[in-house]
Amino acid sequence: MTRIVLATRSHHKLLEIQAILAVARDVRVVDLESAGLAYDPAEEDLEPYDTFEANARSKALHFFHRSGVPTAADDSGLEVDALDGAPGVRTKRFAPAAHLEGDALDRANLDHLIERLRGVEPSMRSARYVCVAVLATREGTWTFRGEAPGLILDGRRGSGGFGYDPVFFDPGFGKTFAEITQAEKNARSHRGKAFRALAEHLARG
Repeated sequence: MTRIVLATRSHHKLLEIQAILAVARDVRVVDLESAGLAYDPAEEDLEPYDTFEANARSKALHFFHRSGVPTAADDSGLEVDALDGAPGVRTKRFAPAAHLEGDALDRANLDHLIERLRGVEPSMRSARYVCVAVLATREGTWTFRGEAPGLILDGRRGSGGFGYDPVFFDPGFGKTFAEITQAEKNARSHRGKAFRALAEHLARG
């Protein structure tokens, strides 16, 4: 059994990745609290870079050095073509609402995205979710990337998911990520693709 620490304090993300990795029989996922890694304000400065890869590696190495246990971290975001790839690495802090956290921040980010795309034709609303996962161990680091293409709607649909899911339309399903089941989302999502690749790497030893 391979024990890995999952370097996130997002409850939504933790549950999603645990579900994705549940199919990996020889992998036991441990969250930061269970690993005894109390919150440190320095964590707020772990994502200063302008690529998903660099931010994910920064987090993975930070928590690996603290725990001594193989550690997986990711940086994920939304790239919208009509916004020249924004919000990108600023996905979590896209809205000018630095004082907000949690669900309130998610709502502000979503409102800001809808406003920024107001008047943009449906055919010009192509986007993709991107996830880069990095595994840090004593042997080195490994990087896994997943993408999910879609379109951004001009209004919310569905009550599931989190973040931008209510406006992220998956043409394959004909639904937003907030309208499909968690299992369906995990099968198609950027995070599902990246972390399944990570699990396959662990299975190969």
